[in-house]
Amino acid sequence: MNASAKAEWQQRPERGSQFMLRVMLWLSRHLGRSVSRWVLYPIALYFLLFVPAARRASRQYLARVFGRPARLIEVFRHIFTFASTVHDRVYLLDGRDDLFKIEFVNRHWFDSPEGAILIGAHMGSFEALRSAGKTHARRRVSMLMYPENARKINALLALVNPDAANDIIPLGQVDSMLTAQERLAAGHLVGMLADRSLPQDTLRPCVFLGEPAAFALGPFRVAALLKKPVYFMAGLYLGGNRYRVHFDRLADFSDTPRAGRDAAILAAQDRYVEILESLCRQAPYNWFNFYDFWSDDSSSDHARTNPPDKEPAD
Repeated sequence: MNASAKAEWQQRPERGSQFMLRVMLWLSRHLGRSVSRWVLYPIALYFLLFVPAARRASRQYLARVFGRPARLIEVFRHIFTFASTVHDRVYLLDGRDDLFKIEFVNRHWFDSPEGAILIGAHMGSFEALRSAGKTHARRRVSMLMYPENARKINALLALVNPDAANDIIPLGQVDSMLTAQERLAAGHLVGMLADRSLPQDTLRPCVFLGEPAAFALGPFRVAALLKKPVYFMAGLYLGGNRYRVHFDRLADFSDTPRAGRDAAILAAQDRYVEILESLCRQAPYNWFNFYDFWSDDSSSDHARTNPPDKEPAD
């Protein structure tokens, strides 16, 4: 992924999400979920008509998933699904779990009392997963994020539920890893997202939906350093008020010897990409990277492939 593509994702998805969340916050609290959902249609139509870069990226992605050119109505559905998850975020952060039906895949891993690492993607709703953790399993779910991303997310959370900001752990601070280790030791779940990257990331090309795409190694390095079981996570939106919280085993770094750590990290990332592709095909409208994910600049310093133990953890 080249620098311009990175700048694109850093600006558009979060900017759109913040605008949507502000609108949804007012509408949701004044009109209720059923009535305010009708406003999603003109909002999605606006993005379809007046945000051409997002429309183009959606078409490119959906064409890869479907194996044919995507129709305009399918692009609209993709944007509408994104708007729906942003809308529901207000209620989930407000603790209105009673409004939703949440089912589980591999719930036994979620219910385990042991602390674990969750690695996910910009897919579906993380709030559905966090809500399920608190309501159904009585487990706290925290997110490790780059400082800039943490700042943006905290700004959004401050609009709805400031207490939720305590579940964000900014990476790169002196006590970041210590905080993560303490929460894991207490049986909490610590999550990271691995389908976007920043210039400081070391990237590795992986075949995703038929063509190579650059995925960051950082989240898998961090997981190896924390020495815990690692699971894929996703809170898939199924339409209406239904979500499916999905877990899948990626790796267990609890007893991985240093000599085998490189291979274990790469195997975990390969498994991650495999599961992400499978879920994109099962629930194609749930993946919300509205930029050209497959763009690449092989001459870029940060786009090279490096052995996982040769650089500090991201």
